[in-house]
Amino acid sequence: MSGHSKWATIKHKKGALDAKRGKTFTRLIKEITIASRQGGGDPDANPRLRTAIAAAKAENMPADNIKRAIQRGTGELPGATYEEISFEGYGPGGVAVIVEATTDNRNRAVSEIRHTFSKNGGNLGEPNSVRFMFSKKGIIAIPKEQADEEKLMNIVLEAGGDDLNDEGDTWEIITEPSAYEAVAQAVRDAKIETTMSEITMVASTYTKLEGATANQMIRLLEALEDNDDVQNVYSNFDMDATQMEEVAG
Repeated sequence: MSGHSKWATIKHKKGALDAKRGKTFTRLIKEITIASRQGGGDPDANPRLRTAIAAAKAENMPADNIKRAIQRGTGELPGATYEEISFEGYGPGGVAVIVEATTDNRNRAVSEIRHTFSKNGGNLGEPNSVRFMFSKKGIIAIPKEQADEEKLMNIVLEAGGDDLNDEGDTWEIITEPSAYEAVAQAVRDAKIETTMSEITMVASTYTKLEGATANQMIRLLEALEDNDDVQNVYSNFDMDATQMEEVAG
């Protein structure tokens, strides 16, 4: 497991996301609102909304919060009008980075993201400068003590997943986005706890970073993720697991 997925798994382990629950809820509410605006408020007929609601429930978001976010998206309740913006660029060591933002102020978002890149050893690139290196996949990371390989492989095969990878102390299920919801539900039905479960962007190749360059890359990721407009950050960096644990601590 490299880059974004490894980093996200470690942050889950250490409870870093729990400390930012407010940020997590804000990100999910924006996603629900936009999904409702674009595809309607019925999750049965709106796959993006269905996925967003499942993610919100996984974070124990109250049902009333989800309902209000849907109603703001469909126009039943007043609320901010969000715009989706995607940025592509390079981090320390030439690592490819994609940033997905949802904002009510485009100029502010562009200025802040550009500043964050330059302040942390990176720079923004042109559209499609790095996106070709990534493909959208569902990833479900499971601690090995939660389930054995045979049990998980049966879930992958029966629910339509693509692959099951051994990532040291973690199993990693890979799915196509269209199969993600069914596989994630099968894992939940089996009462198996996960450290990460989401649709993300997976790189085709990875760039290994070490020492100060690796630390600078982590600082860039953290700075981007701390921005209130940023929804998701994807990269193709890899680094030694021990160093990543130390940085995450």
